Amino acid sequence: MEQRISLITLGVSDMDRAAAFYDALGWKRVETQDGVIAYDLIAQTLGLYPLDKLAEDLGLPADALGHGACTQGYNAHDRAEVDAVMAAADAAGARVIKPATEVFWGGYHGYFADPDGHIWEIAHNPFSPLGPKGEFQWNGAG
Repeated sequence: MEQRISLITLGVSDMDRAAAFYDALGWKRVETQDGVIAYDLIAQTLGLYPLDKLAEDLGLPADALGHGACTQGYNAHDRAEVDAVMAAADAAGARVIKPATEVFWGGYHGYFADPDGHIWEIAHNPFSPLGPKGEFQWNGAG
């Protein structure tokens, strides 16, 4: 198995509301088959899928899926971008969990939850500069 993630699928309770949220962040949808809303990312895709259909596909009741201890991370080019993304998410209907602040390790980050409770960390890590296409690697793209 190659060391990568190809697709992140978020189970959502209201497809229109979830899509409107990510659209409001400026993300562009790609054409997909019925039942899926997708946004191509740098080297990955974020998919929105009805929670009940995801549970059915897994063979589990929807309430068994819950929300695990998982966050989606978005690394920004600088602190100003962290602030701008946090403000855009707030304006789009996110619940700001932790406003952007300095972190003990020298970075700057904040957290918000999308309308379905999926948690996003928006961070600037001065020790891991992004590559020319915005690609992130722990010790800097290269």
